Amino acid sequence: MELTNIIQRRRPTRVIHVGDVPVGGNNPIVVQSMTNTDTRDVAGTVGQIQRLQEVGCEIIRVAVLDTAAAHAISEIKRAISIPIVADIHFDWRLAVASIEAGADAIRINPGNLGGLGRLKKVVEKAREHDIPMRIGVNAGSLEKEIRHRYGGPTPEALVESALTNVGYVVDMGWESIKISIKSSDVLTTIDAYRRLSQKTDFPLHIGVTEAGGLIPGTVKSSIGLGTLLMDGIGDTMRVSLTRDPTEEVQVAYEILRALRLRQRGPEIISCPTCGRCQIDLFSLAREVERRAQKVPYPIKLAVMGCIVNGPGEAREADLGMAGGKGFGLIFKGTKILKKVPEKELLEVFWEEVEKLVKERFEGAR
Repeated sequence: MELTNIIQRRRPTRVIHVGDVPVGGNNPIVVQSMTNTDTRDVAGTVGQIQRLQEVGCEIIRVAVLDTAAAHAISEIKRAISIPIVADIHFDWRLAVASIEAGADAIRINPGNLGGLGRLKKVVEKAREHDIPMRIGVNAGSLEKEIRHRYGGPTPEALVESALTNVGYVVDMGWESIKISIKSSDVLTTIDAYRRLSQKTDFPLHIGVTEAGGLIPGTVKSSIGLGTLLMDGIGDTMRVSLTRDPTEEVQVAYEILRALRLRQRGPEIISCPTCGRCQIDLFSLAREVERRAQKVPYPIKLAVMGCIVNGPGEAREADLGMAGGKGFGLIFKGTKILKKVPEKELLEVFWEEVEKLVKERFEGAR
């Protein structure tokens, strides 16, 4: 079956710009993350953002807890090359200060800013500086009246809250908006976004909030975001993990790769091991994955546990390795390129990867 018959065509949405990154329409689905540093620690925050840039993060969000954090945005922005979004809760003055400090966008929940008068001040400042607003509604921050009426954070409640708040902003004269409605419950998230996508053409930021650690968070996000993307829903995405945020970016790209929606960096094939494996394949695979995060080019690498089936099972890989007892093979397709001692296998393999990248992608520069 053709892929276009499996994944529905992207839902039509209007286009906004977060810094120089277009969001919505037919533009690529944008991968985002959020720092977990203290934003007031400029050096620490910049360092983390730069590591995120290396693995493909395209928009970064930072928490703004006070005026000092808002003012830090201007210094942070000078040291990074991706747009920065200020995440605001409760204090409208922090939104205004963040915009004045040069934030490329702000994320607010209008329901917790303290009334329409304060929201209007934020909207006016965003319009003055021509920056977009992300209207974010979470299951844990619904307005009391809506929560009471629906009996909890149901999909219908999330959609009503989001559209009501978006309506306020539009009535105040600003339409550079993207919307997010998140729950830690996967099925609630899916249902809510499906309902929302039928009622608006503003671009949608998708995610499963508070998804958990590496394994539960990856599973929840893969099911939730994967389902929405299969429906053609989603213009930007964040995988929320209680982990280093670089892993959020890595998982996001793997979801997009699995759906053939975007291709960034190497695809890694590795076997689950069996009794024939006589090398430390787990450590090899982890290290190849770690190094591969910084390679932006679409190549396919194989890390196989034994030489009995390795080259044959991974014949479609651009480059692969397979272990034996005390040695390993490096192969391309079914052709054996080198046989090296086990202790040298990783480094020799990675030299071949760098050689392949240079020949195929960087030689034309």
